[in-house]
Amino acid sequence: MIKRIRLTMAQALIKFLDNQYVEFDGEEDRFVDGMIGVFGHGCVTGVGQALEQGGHSLRFYQGHNEQGMAHVAIGYAKQKNRRKILPCLSSIGPGALNMVTACGTATANRIPLLVLPGDTFACRQPDPVLQQVEFPDSYSTTVNDSFRAVCRYWDRISRPEQLMTAMIHAMRVLTDPADTGAVCVALPQDVEAEAYDYPEYFFRKRVWHMDRRPITDRQLEQAIDLISNSKKPLLICGGGVRYSEAWKDLQKFAEEFNIPIGETQAGKGLIAWDHPLNLGGIGVTGTKAANLIARDADLIIGVGTRFTDFTTNSKWGFRNPECKILAINVCSFDAVKMDAEGILADAREALSAIRKELKNLNYQSKYTDEIIEAKKEWDDIVNEYYNLPEEKNGIPQTRALGEINRFMRSKDIAVGSAGSLPGDMQRLFRPGKPGTYHMEYGFSCMGYEINAAVGVKMAAPDSEVYAFLGDGSFIMLHSELFMAIQEGLKVNIMVFDNSGWGCIESLQNNQGTKTFGTVFRARNPETDLLNGEILPLNFAKIAEGYGAKGYTIHNADELKKALKNSKMQEKPCVFDIKVLPGSMTPGFESWWRVGVAEVAEDQSVNEAYAEMQKHIAEARDY
Repeated sequence: MIKRIRLTMAQALIKFLDNQYVEFDGEEDRFVDGMIGVFGHGCVTGVGQALEQGGHSLRFYQGHNEQGMAHVAIGYAKQKNRRKILPCLSSIGPGALNMVTACGTATANRIPLLVLPGDTFACRQPDPVLQQVEFPDSYSTTVNDSFRAVCRYWDRISRPEQLMTAMIHAMRVLTDPADTGAVCVALPQDVEAEAYDYPEYFFRKRVWHMDRRPITDRQLEQAIDLISNSKKPLLICGGGVRYSEAWKDLQKFAEEFNIPIGETQAGKGLIAWDHPLNLGGIGVTGTKAANLIARDADLIIGVGTRFTDFTTNSKWGFRNPECKILAINVCSFDAVKMDAEGILADAREALSAIRKELKNLNYQSKYTDEIIEAKKEWDDIVNEYYNLPEEKNGIPQTRALGEINRFMRSKDIAVGSAGSLPGDMQRLFRPGKPGTYHMEYGFSCMGYEINAAVGVKMAAPDSEVYAFLGDGSFIMLHSELFMAIQEGLKVNIMVFDNSGWGCIESLQNNQGTKTFGTVFRARNPETDLLNGEILPLNFAKIAEGYGAKGYTIHNADELKKALKNSKMQEKPCVFDIKVLPGSMTPGFESWWRVGVAEVAEDQSVNEAYAEMQKHIAEARDY
């Protein structure tokens, strides 16, 4: 006789989540530590009641904006190398839809995120209820169908017993290294409260094994053939190296065969910045050193990278006509990009096996002094940008970044996402220990930085966490600064205020268009355009209004004093750093393809279009 327990669907959901574990390399740990939510009528009497009733070990965190709290969860899961999650609970309608952007962020970056939006009544009897959008073409459609486009798995629980298959498949995707991302399980508010006699075995301790995928003999032979016949290969260290915990293996591989390394945003910081073979960031926001070596390489060995346009310079970066691509990845979708020879295997397993065989062949690359010279030149460039002189009206952005970088300890964590700072950081920033550079650059979602930093601090309470963002990102979303204060989480928010969207203004200007709509100015009554006075904002005072510590900074000396003082604070600190507009780094031997107008009245736009066509003709065509 099967033993059963009568629970509401919501109570069963909480009991199930409380018993999920993951195992990686023999280490077993709880997968779900807590839940973040904003209560409303679509969830407070269902899942909210189940949480309040107790009998579980899940800690509840109070969110204040659904997108913000989901970014907290993403930051937490990424910092935990995808082995822990914080499910996100919302009410119906606007609360649910607020999480769609965060699901895009999670899926683009392959980070596990479980969202549990409340839904309209499955019985349809009270319809239309408050916050319900009606769809005349299909009564079964609700706003939660919007999640389908940005989730790796989507489901709706229309009967309480459907919870069992839905959650098994949700966990399958959330714990899959190749297929993970956002998972949406929509919860109709009436079904949340309906009871069912669930079998007790559904709630047993369930361990999800994150096994390493070995390289096959055939794939090993292909990899050996490509590498052994190359003279100037280049390794690209992607995020998969981090999640595989394969950075030591990649470094050993590079050292054994004298192969230089370029880093993606997700792979940066895994190999020490001053390692003689580490050329730093590669691509649009990459270093001169990495991009020059990539230009002439005859083999690109991508390890755990998705080969995004920023990594490949919009497919223009690898210009040796004889260059081949070898991609090591657990995801077949990524392994065949750039017409690569795909190796479907775990990064550590593949690198170890290939290294053993190449060593037997006494393989060595044919580089002479190119790597040393390129790295030496780049280190000098970084030092120059980190020490640029100040001006009366502000501090150069790269100088401010340098002062903060020098102040941070090796275990302190840098968090970023959007604007010009990710470019400056991939080029210039010198991280400490592996795992201390946390950049969301798959979606480059403005507003991620502060909220994710809160999640990172939850995941790494012994480290100081520094969020790097522009004034535009702060204005867009900083809701969970309040969560940090509630939870007593010390995070450092470094706001680089250049009075606008400086990154996009630079892109605009570089493609021939005059500044328009990218600087934060008042509307001019004479022209009826946004070209009036610049509107000053005091982010330090905003922070103090929340209960955080605020600093207003105009020069390097004030920045150094504020950094020193912040070490004595136990609450969040917000640094309002007034930086010089346009003082970010330029591109180095890079190109990014954007849609430039084919015809325009301004000759500078026409010239930019002609330049784009020239680069398109030089790029790889897949």
